[in-house]
Amino acid sequence: MEEKSVVRRKSFDFAVRVVKLCQFVSKNHHEFVLTRQLLKSGTSIGANVRESNNAESGADFIHKFSIAQKECDETLYWLELLKATDYLTENEYGSMYEDCEELMKIIRSIILTRKANLKNDKLKKG
Repeated sequence: MEEKSVVRRKSFDFAVRVVKLCQFVSKNHHEFVLTRQLLKSGTSIGANVRESNNAESGADFIHKFSIAQKECDETLYWLELLKATDYLTENEYGSMYEDCEELMKIIRSIILTRKANLKNDKLKKG
């Protein structure tokens, strides 16, 4: 349970940072298309983590976290694109990218652990 609360907190904190970053880029660079994409994927990570709390089964839980993982990867893409097009400085990019990669690692770990637990449960039931 502690692992889930960590990912829940970190994904929410990351979403707040994404919102603030998108506000900053939109205001200072008048860029709205890429930031809109970043906003959608970056906030979706935490939304899917939150949805996993109400999963109907172990498979549904894994599915919600798999969506969060995909959104995390998409967020990395938008951050890379914003950096490559000079909308983000190296510091802005690096900090956000590191946090997103950390989230990705946590999410992947949770998925692998849950899959292993489901497999073990099936073996025990035989």
